[in-house]
Amino acid sequence: MAYRLRALFLTVLAAQAGAPVVAQPRSMIDGAPSADACAELGFRAPVARQDRGRMPGAPRMAFPAPPPPPAPPAPSMAQSKAAPTIPPLPVPPVQRRVEELVVTGSHVASPQMAPASVYQPAPSQPLDTERYPGAVANPIRQVASDPVSTFSVDVDTAAYTNVRRFLNDGVRPPSDAVRVEEMINYFDYGYARPKDRATPFSSYVALAPSPWSSQRQILHIGIQGFDVAKSEQPPLNLVFLIDTSGSMNSEDRLPLAQKSLNLLIAQLRPQDRVAMVAYAGSAGAVLAPTNGSQKLKMRCALNALQSGGSTAGGQGLSLAYALAKENFDPKAVNRVILVTDGDFNVGVADPSKLKDFVAQKRKDGVYLSVYGYGRGNYNDTMMQTLAQNGNGTAAYVDSLQEARKLFRDDFNKSMFPIADDVKIQVEFNPAQVSEYRLIGYETRMLNREDFNNDQVDAGEVGAGASVTALYEITPVGAAPSGDPLRYGKRAPAASAGGELAFLKIRYKLPGGTTSKLIERPITRSDGAPILPAAPEPTRWAVAVAGFGQKLKGDPRVSDAFGWGDIVTLAQGGRGADPYGERAEFVQLVRAAAEARATGDGR
Repeated sequence: MAYRLRALFLTVLAAQAGAPVVAQPRSMIDGAPSADACAELGFRAPVARQDRGRMPGAPRMAFPAPPPPPAPPAPSMAQSKAAPTIPPLPVPPVQRRVEELVVTGSHVASPQMAPASVYQPAPSQPLDTERYPGAVANPIRQVASDPVSTFSVDVDTAAYTNVRRFLNDGVRPPSDAVRVEEMINYFDYGYARPKDRATPFSSYVALAPSPWSSQRQILHIGIQGFDVAKSEQPPLNLVFLIDTSGSMNSEDRLPLAQKSLNLLIAQLRPQDRVAMVAYAGSAGAVLAPTNGSQKLKMRCALNALQSGGSTAGGQGLSLAYALAKENFDPKAVNRVILVTDGDFNVGVADPSKLKDFVAQKRKDGVYLSVYGYGRGNYNDTMMQTLAQNGNGTAAYVDSLQEARKLFRDDFNKSMFPIADDVKIQVEFNPAQVSEYRLIGYETRMLNREDFNNDQVDAGEVGAGASVTALYEITPVGAAPSGDPLRYGKRAPAASAGGELAFLKIRYKLPGGTTSKLIERPITRSDGAPILPAAPEPTRWAVAVAGFGQKLKGDPRVSDAFGWGDIVTLAQGGRGADPYGERAEFVQLVRAAAEARATGDGR
């Protein structure tokens, strides 16, 4: 046994140093993480989940290792109460022996770190401890005085799966949990793909009557990203940052997160590298950077984790970024993958402070993607803050089926960026349009001048991903939402033809500092006289937008537009549905009609 462990250790070091690697038996490279296979790699199986009555501090698992050096003196009472700063931990050397890392008690540690904290079961959390970013719905704007709309793209999908979780539980979600743009962008609209990588986006535009307001129309804007061939995908330098705190104790949290990351591991190539960091009370490395051919080793490290203790999320982020930076490869995708319920309750837990931290790391070329788990104390505010400022995506995983979608089917979209700081700007023609409002994107709005400012951060788009946005517009001649101005300049009279609006898309290539521009006019020829005559993608997007707004209780959507109207509209635009996602949406609409309201009274 000792000989095999020593040989494996030398193999890993050789791979990291770029030396030739002697091939390992296939059984030691990939396969199911059985107790015997993991033991040969230095990982013991975790204690059975029902064994929660052991003596406090008893080890859950440990790597076989020589006796560690003496632990440092225990911190004083004043030190233990002091809040850590970011970065709070020394960076462990990349080549540190994996055998020196120890998992004890309720958290992962190394001999250089303080003793493990005692496991404390997570308290029962009522639904009202969930936190969501409050955002006021975008207002109706007058084209005569405010003709330009600017926003950062958003390809996150967290709100859709979180809403689905509520509805499957028989209740309607809190209004702040419903971000309409994330619900719209959950679906693939089949937009035409760009012909070459030189211009990584193609655009789609359609116009159709609004189903909830007879005086208005829906402007549908879509952009489709270029998909990178597998042979051209850069290597991945990933750090899995895994919340192993007590709040991750239930089956829909850490166990589901482990299954999710196992799906991601299956997609890795030999040129990819993965390190793992876990945090609970303190943070520590679980797996040194390991090449993508050593899948069994990754699975053993991952499956050995168990939950317990408080949530030192700030410390975990600091250590994960330090590992990613120490192994930084300018030709690779350098990314931290955070899986958590977002309930940071030890150390730095202020979203505004963490925002500044991840924004700085983004400038260093290390991105952050966030995957949320669990219910009851889910902190969506934290998740959105980290993802939006870390140049990554935010998703919520409510089931193994969703994990398959995110970590297998949509792997390219979430892992390989094709453009950074992607912004959209629409200028409306006052001779054709009197009013407009952007549906959703409240947390992504930008100032008009931000569009041309390459220092202003915006959204990231991955390979093959698309972005969809809808505006509700009031044509000139239709009844406006407000009275016309008594004083001031009148809007130009309507003309028979010409442009309704002008679309601009600005983006940077990954790692670039100078943006590029795509632009096109939007004309009456892009419109359909009635909604059933509109293209299928538009009919479906309008159905999803209507659903999201109705869940939010948006007063701009008429009460006459009911749940049954959404079902009818969705059924008419369902089209090809190979994975059953659109059929599931129809069932969610029906569930919303029957669900009871949550505490906000809807």
